[in-house]
Amino acid sequence: MGKLKITIVLLCMACALGVQAKGKGKVKNKPVYAFGLSVAFTDSIAYYTPIQKLDSVVLDADKMLPGRDLYSYQLKEYLEVKKSLKDRTCITYFNENPKKLMKEYNRVLNNQKKKNILLKEIPAAEFEFTKPEFE
Repeated sequence: MGKLKITIVLLCMACALGVQAKGKGKVKNKPVYAFGLSVAFTDSIAYYTPIQKLDSVVLDADKMLPGRDLYSYQLKEYLEVKKSLKDRTCITYFNENPKKLMKEYNRVLNNQKKKNILLKEIPAAEFEFTKPEFE
């Protein structure tokens, strides 16, 4: 199982590098903001992070976050190791515009509340996204 995870991560990194190389034209140097959400089909609790500014990250020419799957994996790993929460699906939302991301943040959390899911925030002091090492 460990070899499968490593293979998947390496494939994701290769894809991210390919996307990055493709969009080498004009890239604006704006800050990128993100938050994460973790849900499980067998749990009535969803965990989420506050909106964070991603350090030294630039969206590619297609407005995609390089290594976005690796950010989700960071959240999944944190919940598995630190909180002993297994089999969770983690999603990372991102945007260069903090106001647009705040709208998405509120929409996503409200959708979870409508499903009668209890929301628990992961404090910023406990978890912070870090830039993946794939370059």
